[in-house]
Amino acid sequence: MGAMGLSVVANVNDLVEIEAGRRTSKLAVAGTGARVIVFALDTGAELAEHTAPGPILVQGLAGRLEFSTEEETVELLPGGLIHLDARVPHAVRAAEPSRMMLTIIRQN
Repeated sequence: MGAMGLSVVANVNDLVEIEAGRRTSKLAVAGTGARVIVFALDTGAELAEHTAPGPILVQGLAGRLEFSTEEETVELLPGGLIHLDARVPHAVRAAEPSRMMLTIIRQN
């Protein structure tokens, strides 16, 4: 965190490389009210069903991801954005080598 609470990431795509058969991640920002994590997933890599303690925003950066809740599965492409309320079970699977950015919103 810089002066006056400023955090800067020049390019989130440069934070993680897609590695064969793996899912990797890196914390991009941990600031007041939010944490931002960038994920890189090779084809078939996934985040198994889980929940988040607060609302989340998931943005597609590269590739094609399948974002699933108990009720539906949606395709997340570069530039796409998903909002999900707190504690909703969800999973993510890469249909091809992909990157996504996750913002976890902290609630007081």
